[in-house]
Amino acid sequence: MTSAIIITFCCLVLVAYLFDITAPKTKIPTVILLLLVGYGLKELTKFLNITVPDLSDTLPLLGTVGLILIVMEGALELQLNKEKLSIVRKSIWGSLIPIILLGGGIAYAFHLYSGYPLKDCITNALPLCIISSAIAIPTVRNLSKQAKEFITFESSLSDIIGVIIFNFFALNEMINAASVGEFFLQLIAIVVISLIATLLLAFLFKRINHHIKFLPIIFMVILIYTIAKAYHLPALIFILIFGLFLGNLDELKRYSFINKFDPDNLEKEVHKFHEITIEFTFLIRSLFFLVFGYLIKAEEVLNTATIGWAVAIVAAILVIRVIQLKISKLPLHPLAFIAPRGLITVLLFVSITPAQAIPIMNQSLIIQVILLCALIMMIGIMTTKTRP
Repeated sequence: MTSAIIITFCCLVLVAYLFDITAPKTKIPTVILLLLVGYGLKELTKFLNITVPDLSDTLPLLGTVGLILIVMEGALELQLNKEKLSIVRKSIWGSLIPIILLGGGIAYAFHLYSGYPLKDCITNALPLCIISSAIAIPTVRNLSKQAKEFITFESSLSDIIGVIIFNFFALNEMINAASVGEFFLQLIAIVVISLIATLLLAFLFKRINHHIKFLPIIFMVILIYTIAKAYHLPALIFILIFGLFLGNLDELKRYSFINKFDPDNLEKEVHKFHEITIEFTFLIRSLFFLVFGYLIKAEEVLNTATIGWAVAIVAAILVIRVIQLKISKLPLHPLAFIAPRGLITVLLFVSITPAQAIPIMNQSLIIQVILLCALIMMIGIMTTKTRP
């Protein structure tokens, strides 16, 4: 039994790797293939009458760790300088405005249809409004530099802003001046904590001489994130600040205090750390979508009660995205097609408490929206000329 588990695990990771390296040629998003493999594996276990433990509890764990690593990987790749101010500004608006418009529109539709309180409808609608960096960033790595930078900025910020807004509505029973004031205090607190923790971790980068160096730092990052989240702080801001600090040491050299960290040597260590982060991210992301595919049921994908909602929501996503790109004067092709939903959508959906849940926002709707967005993204990538 142990040997069978090890062989299966190794084969699945190698298959995921094969999908990853062939994606530029096939132009099929890796997430679709991983979901199909996961679903096929479930059908195979049924056919062979193999008993598999319930994997549903592993999904939030993989999703949380994956989200941390994905945002950190994206932040490490982002270069902040005067030349990037325009694209950063467009990315901020590109991530914030669709969340507000889509969240408000979908929530109001849920409210009219179900009669549930508008606050609960907003909480349920927000997971559908956030671009999944777990899918978007790997998909665009072979596109133009401008497209890659915009999608990396936009999807990472969409994750962070979306989670912050979701937590604000999910964790506050009443939305009033007191809750808004507490929210801003939490933002200030996490920024201060992030700056202190980032400097401490950068110091450890310089001081640790042991041959095992990067794994403890990754686990410290996850630990700080989890503790901050336990106190209802917007912990993804810490991941963003930490990644941006390490990824932009060149830009920070003009500040005298940075010299205390020996930035030239630190950059070499950061490069190694980035490589390890990429590999860990690949592993966790692949496992998440394999497990998610395994948990998918055919009747949920083909649920006629929610397919109309799913098509309408995806259509709204595309319309708002086209308008947003037009206003930002960015090319519609392929950017209009790249607005996937995925890991973060599932992660927020499963965190909605039973008291806040509404019937129309169910697993069928989530799966249908994710698959439709992935298929549209595949069309966009297939009709786009990629760089070598």
